[in-house]
Order: sequence, then structure tokens, then C-alpha cells
Amino acid sequence: MLRFIVQFLVTCLALWLAAQVVPGVGFTDTPSLLLAAILLGMANAIVRPILTVVTFPLTIITFGLFLLVVNAAVIGLVAMLLGGFVVDGLKAGIGAAIVTGIVSWIAGWFIGDGKRAD
Repeated sequence: MLRFIVQFLVTCLALWLAAQVVPGVGFTDTPSLLLAAILLGMANAIVRPILTVVTFPLTIITFGLFLLVVNAAVIGLVAMLLGGFVVDGLKAGIGAAIVTGIVSWIAGWFIGDGKRAD
């Protein structure tokens, strides 16, 4: 349970940072940010794996760079579902995907994967 809370907080931080850094990404209020983090976590668990499998040939051809487009599409889907979260176009979505990916990577580096090396 603690791992889900930490992941939620990391996602909130990543989305907040994306809204500060990337033009075209924004929130109307704090509850929208929190709800966007929850919806993004659910979309990453359900929709993203399906999109990743469907777009696998493009991912191979582009040496994995198409996954940025997939991540941007998932973030855009969350923005479509949530009125208080705005992503203005593909460029802003890719920027948000890059920022959230970097923040998640750094947080994972500090937190670890939850497995102990005994």
C-alpha cells in the first residue's frame, strides 16, 4: 500500500513539474492535479499496455522513440477525460511525457524497486 502512495505522490510531482515547465500543460486547481494523477495511474495500468502492443512495429522501427507518442497519447486521454487538466496538442503531450518519465526515473533511482539484495 505504501508503494502505491509513493507512486501517486511521484506522479503528482511529475505532473505538477510538467505544468510548470512545459508550455501548453496546466491545471485549474489542486484537486484536478490529484485526480489527474489517479487517472494517469489507471490509464498507465490499462490503456498503455494495449497501445504498446498495438504500436510495437512502429516502436521497433523508431528504436523505441514512438513510446513517447504512446505516453503522450495516454496523458492526452487523461486530459480529455478530466476538465481541469489541459494538454494543448501533441508537442505539449510529448513534453509532459518526457518530464513525467524523467521524474519517475529519478524517483525510482532514489526509492528503488522494492526488492532487497540479500
